[in-house]
Amino acid sequence: MWLPLLFLIIGVTLGILTDIRIPDAYSDYLSIAVLAAFDTLLGGIRAQLEKNFDDTVFLTGFFFNITLAAVLAFIGVQLGVDLYLAAVFAFGVRLFRNLAMIRRMVIDQKLLTKFRKK
Repeated sequence: MWLPLLFLIIGVTLGILTDIRIPDAYSDYLSIAVLAAFDTLLGGIRAQLEKNFDDTVFLTGFFFNITLAAVLAFIGVQLGVDLYLAAVFAFGVRLFRNLAMIRRMVIDQKLLTKFRKK
């Protein structure tokens, strides 16, 4: 579980400490990349809670998701279609699904711990 949290801390720290301005032309790409990164991060946390986290799967999924999202956005720009919205929708659904699963697992673990203490 330490790897997703480490990357989150590194990313937030770099974002706060740097004064990088992203041109408007790249805003679609960046928004999809951030969504893909959060999706992978939450998927890693979920996998850790399910006790089946694998570093290799996490890292390859992270880079594959970001690359796939960027390619979809690029193809959409070339075709003149907002194809990046499909990636935003897909990653958004997965993000909220992972959040719901994490929430349920944490609540279930707390309830089980509470009942075992009694």
